[in-house]
Amino acid sequence: MEVKLSVVVITFNEEKNIGRCLESVKEVADEIVVVDSYSTDRTEEICLEHGAKFIAHTFHSHIDQKNWAITQARYPHILSLDADEALSPRLKESVLQVKKNWKYDGYYFNRLTNYCGRWIKHTTWYPSRKLRLWDSRKGEWGGINPHDKFILYPGSTTKHLKGDILHYSYYNLQEHIDQTEKFSTIQARSMFEMEVKTSTLNRWVHVVWRFVFDYFIRLGFLEGRSGFVISRLGARGVNNRYLKLGEMWKNVEKEDQSQGDG
Repeated sequence: MEVKLSVVVITFNEEKNIGRCLESVKEVADEIVVVDSYSTDRTEEICLEHGAKFIAHTFHSHIDQKNWAITQARYPHILSLDADEALSPRLKESVLQVKKNWKYDGYYFNRLTNYCGRWIKHTTWYPSRKLRLWDSRKGEWGGINPHDKFILYPGSTTKHLKGDILHYSYYNLQEHIDQTEKFSTIQARSMFEMEVKTSTLNRWVHVVWRFVFDYFIRLGFLEGRSGFVISRLGARGVNNRYLKLGEMWKNVEKEDQSQGDG
């Protein structure tokens, strides 16, 4: 028996991307649920034009928002996409086949990223395996904000599907720089809350390894200038994350000292 599929997307000011995302899933979705963080642009209007169930909900974190969004879906079988993603034609075919014969608890896809108009086939950006099709009764969103991931319960079964999620990441370099800065702050805060500590040596090991891995081991140099920029900003994000984490612990130490002096 063919399963019913809920497509779930979270949004905030995504008028530039959301139409493409929803258009790509209309053939596989039995319902589309969009959980929005009170957008101020045309996101809601575009979602309603595509027949989506649109719900405004206060954003606390990526993980919290995505877990809450699942509870708004009518069906337990979920396809989760970000607003700047879309299904490739081949992946759409794969999902339709799975709907007719659902055998596993979760299904992985590769994600292919478009960076400033260029499809990136190297660095850690590809193939970037994502678990985005699953039975929501078999797991939950977890990970470290903002890099959330759906985690299946032990004993769950999975399969990798043919086709790509098409990820339209950044339209210009400044968007990439701004997002790197924003995400490094969120990651540092998440690590601090998990009581992760760092050192200067640890920071530099992670920074250098990130660049070497992306640019040389994962062949980022084959992407020309784009590969270098992606590798450099990836390393920069790691550096900023650990610097900010270190500052948070220094602030704690200062507060402890001031209380001790008092």
